[in-house]
Amino acid sequence: MTGTLVLAGTPIGDVKDAPPRLVEELAGADVVAAEDTRRLKRLTQALGVQPAGRVVSYFEGNESARTPELVEALLAGSRVLLVTDAGMPSVSDPGYRLVAAAVEKDIKVTAVPGPSAVLTALALSGLPVDRFCFEGFLPRKAGERLSRLKEVAGERRTLVYFEAPHRLDDTLAAMAEVFGTERRAAVCRELTKTYEEVKRGGLGELAAWAAEGVRGEITVVVEGAPEKGPEELDAQELVRRVRVREDAGERRKEAIAAVAAEAGLPKREVFDAVVAAKNAGA
Repeated sequence: MTGTLVLAGTPIGDVKDAPPRLVEELAGADVVAAEDTRRLKRLTQALGVQPAGRVVSYFEGNESARTPELVEALLAGSRVLLVTDAGMPSVSDPGYRLVAAAVEKDIKVTAVPGPSAVLTALALSGLPVDRFCFEGFLPRKAGERLSRLKEVAGERRTLVYFEAPHRLDDTLAAMAEVFGTERRAAVCRELTKTYEEVKRGGLGELAAWAAEGVRGEITVVVEGAPEKGPEELDAQELVRRVRVREDAGERRKEAIAAVAAEAGLPKREVFDAVVAAKNAGA
């Protein structure tokens, strides 16, 4: 008989949030694959449990190479527990490759539900949570970041992002440029930890706040695009959207077509707004 792959959520801050089943799985697994074995040791000490099975590292740098080894252990009947530094494996963390490989071999995959920075931030944000998209980390390069943001500029669902503290100010500034300075957002910092903070406001306001420097683990929640009819988009807004796309590398013709489609307007109307702005020196 083949074994079982168990994905286990770990605390995102407060160790007391660890689910009781996590302790059971840590004690009983044949193999514990951890994103950081040192962090795992600190967690097990805090939980008062000693893994009985073999502990191996499983992180971005060795994920591809170690996956076949873990699949072999599963095929041999082992119970393999996968944990990351915080939250649920596979959600912007190692795990997807192993799950996909296990599914391909008809190996059972189950989970120990646990804390999630995505859901915790959504719940605390004060923004609509009935429909949302998780976008993970944005690209580090400015041009690629703008391109990714413009892809979801018209997205009506609430957006959730992870971000590194040293890039937060640039990310919020880019979001303000693409989505508008007044689009509501929440920056959730150090969730469930001692210095937990949720900063809410418009993207422009939050970008100015972040420019002073922010520390800790960051999750950003952004309000979805407002529902607008063509008559609500004035010429200035149409021109702004075209320029955002041009700055991200699109040719003007393509940018005008995309903005027209997004706004539900004839391309000619958007073209005329761009020409008028150019003639006015705006």
